[in-house]
Amino acid sequence: MARRTLTPAGRAGVPQGDGGTPCRSEVESSGEGGRPAHRRAPLAQRALPAALALLAALCLGAAPVRTPAPHAVPVPAPRAQGFDPAPARAALDRLLPRHSGQITLEPAAPAPGGADAFTVSGTAGAITVRGNTPATQLTGVGWYLQHVAGVDIGWPGDSLGELPAVLPGVPQPVSRSARVPHRYALNDTDDGYSGPYRSFEDHRRQIDLLALHGVNEVFVQVGAEYPYYKALQGFGYTARELREWIPGPAHQSWWLLQNLSGFGGPVSEQLLGARAELGRKVAGQLRGLGMTPVLPGYFGTVPPGFAARNGGAEVVPQGGWAGFERPDWLDPTDPVFTRLAASYYAEQRTVFGDSAMYRMSPLHEGGQTGTVDVKAAAGAVQAALWAAHPGALWAVLGWQDDPTAELLAGVDTSKLLILDGLSDRYNRLDRETRWGGAPYALGTIHNFGGHTTPGGNTSVWSERFEAWRGKPDSALRGTAYLPEGTGTDPAAFDLFTDLAWEPGPVDQRQWFADFAARRYGRPDTSAAAAWEELRLGPYSTSSGLWSESQDSLFAARPSLTAASAAHWSPQSMRYDAARVRRALDHLLAVDPALRGSSAYRFDLVDTARQALANRSRVLLPGIRSAYEQKDLARYRTLVAEWQERERQLEALTASDPNFLLGSRLAAARSWGADEAEKDRLEHDVRSLLSVWGGRDTSEGGFLHDYANREWAGLIGELYARRWAAQFEAWEEALRTGSAPRVIDWYAFEDSWARLTTRLPTEPAGDPYALARDIARTLG
Repeated sequence: MARRTLTPAGRAGVPQGDGGTPCRSEVESSGEGGRPAHRRAPLAQRALPAALALLAALCLGAAPVRTPAPHAVPVPAPRAQGFDPAPARAALDRLLPRHSGQITLEPAAPAPGGADAFTVSGTAGAITVRGNTPATQLTGVGWYLQHVAGVDIGWPGDSLGELPAVLPGVPQPVSRSARVPHRYALNDTDDGYSGPYRSFEDHRRQIDLLALHGVNEVFVQVGAEYPYYKALQGFGYTARELREWIPGPAHQSWWLLQNLSGFGGPVSEQLLGARAELGRKVAGQLRGLGMTPVLPGYFGTVPPGFAARNGGAEVVPQGGWAGFERPDWLDPTDPVFTRLAASYYAEQRTVFGDSAMYRMSPLHEGGQTGTVDVKAAAGAVQAALWAAHPGALWAVLGWQDDPTAELLAGVDTSKLLILDGLSDRYNRLDRETRWGGAPYALGTIHNFGGHTTPGGNTSVWSERFEAWRGKPDSALRGTAYLPEGTGTDPAAFDLFTDLAWEPGPVDQRQWFADFAARRYGRPDTSAAAAWEELRLGPYSTSSGLWSESQDSLFAARPSLTAASAAHWSPQSMRYDAARVRRALDHLLAVDPALRGSSAYRFDLVDTARQALANRSRVLLPGIRSAYEQKDLARYRTLVAEWQERERQLEALTASDPNFLLGSRLAAARSWGADEAEKDRLEHDVRSLLSVWGGRDTSEGGFLHDYANREWAGLIGELYARRWAAQFEAWEEALRTGSAPRVIDWYAFEDSWARLTTRLPTEPAGDPYALARDIARTLG
């Protein structure tokens, strides 16, 4: 989802490429994204063979696939010993290259009742971790690192440099079992906001981290356009038409949610092939660890003109969404749906293999039902899924009014899991009554649009997990980690995923004290004081209206009355800003011996960044007062301070690799086969971060700056220049006594989104010195 609530041919048969012309490969290069091109082998050398194999399949025609292609991914058969130990061992070697030889991984039976479980034991230098799946073994390793070795592998940042040469022994064996069977991760929007152009190595790192933290079900979006592209060529569409309908990768999350189409495209055949190959590898990596790759299911999304090309099939126009025209919806009770769904699942199986769980949210955020019987339609969607994957679980997002009672009445809810995106946002929730006893997972969306603001309603997470799980009629069956963008808040990720594995209620105060100790490799009084301030500040916000904290006014479209950068974000501070300011001082006082880790660097930069961001809410009212009182001298003084804070913010974020826009843009460009495609993919990313879509989307749908974040490059190239233009207009008005000139902000931002300037891809500057200077100037 991209927001909270908004008001609302060719012939069938075998296509021959674009518009009936003979199909030919357009692949010149392919790749996995996520690294600057100058540091990687040419894309064509790395992924061309796989992409060519896929594109050969694309050109073979549109008849439903009945036998797997040579690279199809079947569900792996269990080994005699229980499972293949190699994937977990390989992950351990990646995570702990200097110490993995001191850890033995052994298979074990699940806990009574079939729950995933691990046991950790051993003496110094000889640690044994037993688990019933490879991923659960890694969860045991994660528990050992945190609770025995006292270090952290976070998302992002780690303190592994503090590990001794010989790993410490376990005083006595410790066993843990999962308290819920479903530990789901990744929002539908994660690929868009967190990195649509990541490499396989990036995805694999994410999977390793999810396994370390006990997740067992992971949404896989990358490459999801491929089965649509293949299947719909058998229903009257040419390859060219479909490539124009499919959005650019950064916007595909909302196409899968049936909110938009086309924007950021057209996509090329080489891009489709490379992304499908990457998705195949991601799904295979999850299977190898015994985790479930949650694949998108088919619920009826079709391109324009479907009825005319398919014998008058029943199609319901979906109207608009935030300035976009939504894709149409094929009535699932129409016979054509059965055939199209079968073709879709066959094409999906060819590349991605089978799964036991599929993700679908029909009628998301205001979809139109027309005359369709929603109950019957839901049953038809589940029937089509089961025809391809008997008994597979349907995961549906709990968001706004969905899933409706009508939808739930049409399906076997014992094979449904509702991913509750509002568990920690509102009060007086009764999920058993609301969803009629259907199984659900307690979820959190503590980050919208990929904002860099840390925090969450963390005490609400623990309280509700225990209370809801303990109800006599409880239908709670899992947890769902659903921030719209991941990799921005290691504490929130760590705490939320702990819920499913801790034997009792999580004591928030004790948890943060323990986190502070392992985050930097050993206990430190200043680190403990810093995280206690953060706990009482951004990590102790309450439910009732919001699940995220306020964003930064430095990132807001200029206005004297700006209260948030994103229209849909909190309009005021949700905690005492002094908490973050004091936390910065405490972090600066951490023992110099502990300042070398990536975990410390990230936390220091992020805390100093947030302290600066919070100051924007003090400065802007002062600027407004000076302007309204026509005090030009004071106006200039305050504007100068604002711009100095922006300069500091740009320099600070440039000192850590996690805050660089340049690396994201380089990743996008690395997927392009030629300069035109590289420019198109860069625009795909830049537009999502600024205007989001076209003028109607930006202005009418209020989505401009929805994905704001304080990154080096984005601050200096867009935010600071935007404010400078407005400050100049206001000063001119004060000097001349006239009304300030009106700036077309959409045109300003759209021009930025179309730039192709090269930005740094490597960090520069001393994070500690920059943070120290910020603390001094903030006072």
